[in-house]
Amino acid sequence: MRRVAIDARQPAAAALAEAVAILLAGGVVAVPTDTLYGLAVDPFSSAAVARVFAVKGRSADRAMPLVAADVEQVVGQLGPLSSLAWRLASHYWPGPLTLLVARPPSIPADVAGGRDAVGVRVPAHVVTRELCRASGRLLTATSANLSGEPPSNDPDVIERALGSGVDLLLDAGRTPGGAPSTIVDVTGRDPRLVRPGAIAWDDLQACIERG
Repeated sequence: MRRVAIDARQPAAAALAEAVAILLAGGVVAVPTDTLYGLAVDPFSSAAVARVFAVKGRSADRAMPLVAADVEQVVGQLGPLSSLAWRLASHYWPGPLTLLVARPPSIPADVAGGRDAVGVRVPAHVVTRELCRASGRLLTATSANLSGEPPSNDPDVIERALGSGVDLLLDAGRTPGGAPSTIVDVTGRDPRLVRPGAIAWDDLQACIERG
């Protein structure tokens, strides 16, 4: 594992370029987010997705969330958002809210655990957003840990746990940690809470009701 320090507020172009080159070649990059560290690969590459499962020792029937630079990138690569999804995205992105939306054919089924929906969010962390922007695509952001072990906000823990399984660790120091993103299914007419997290379900419902 190569470890590169990166400024959490003003990430250097050279560090981002190195990470992009690895990602576009099918590599794995550990990245900071507004909650914990995640593992980024190109979700449009089945081989790269398979490698993340292997690194984590994770079952291929488990879905992997995606992150984006902004809502425009989400729409451009996953398709139009419903009015419900737009309302929540406009209010909570960037932030710890993952929306389950319809998976387009361009996203391999493995990313979504074979399901027809895929989770995506715009994180409140400059490094992650700029990496998505520089690579020109959505990226995976599954937690940077071995399957069954707790996720971490500490790059030292990531390095010890994953070692040579990861090509590059973008070290922005400890991330905020705390609860993971809240996951809400917006593929139907009514929202459905899939996983409680950093944003309270009551707050999300109040946002929806306000319109």
